[in-house]
Amino acid sequence: MKRIGLLGGSFNPAHLGHRKISLHAIRALGLDEVWWLVSPGNPLKDPAGMAPFQARMASARRMARHAPIRVTGIENRLKTRYTADTLHKLPRLFPRHRFIWLMGADNLAQFHRWERWRHIAEQVPIAVIARPGYDRDAHASPAMGWLRRAVRPAGQAKNWTRWRLPALVLLRFRPDPTSATRLRAADPAWHRRYSTSSPSKARTDPLQP
Repeated sequence: MKRIGLLGGSFNPAHLGHRKISLHAIRALGLDEVWWLVSPGNPLKDPAGMAPFQARMASARRMARHAPIRVTGIENRLKTRYTADTLHKLPRLFPRHRFIWLMGADNLAQFHRWERWRHIAEQVPIAVIARPGYDRDAHASPAMGWLRRAVRPAGQAKNWTRWRLPALVLLRFRPDPTSATRLRAADPAWHRRYSTSSPSKARTDPLQP
């Protein structure tokens, strides 16, 4: 069984914070790999500010180079709009893998807005990684109120495959302040750097079900 961390997101663009979170999760959770699930479209974000899918994929591939991180657009192929649907299908496509969902504290703060969020927590363990400025909101969130009894000790994080669900672990490390919002504000046309990528290469995906 491979131990896989799943980090979903828009990656608009991918940045050093995504990479550092993933590498920390690999160490803390004893993962074989982290898969970056580049979303074709985040239902909670304004599509007007979203760069083209292939540009976001290309930025993620560049940021993930030389690391045990796989970048995939599998949600685009599966036509899954919501994380709950993706998590329902992945174990059937990859029966020899065990999955844990990774999210930053900013996502835990709004987790209750996700489609069928309780169902997500009942499908896979969740590892929440601290992010600057979001811990207080995350701990006060409706989702955390429901999940509080499911919190596992961080010292037992590598035992996540044996946890009874729902299960949540809070991981802390020196946070990276990088923000995709600030990167877009500094360079609104960042995605144009990836517009000349080879179409055939851009469609390559290492996770063929």
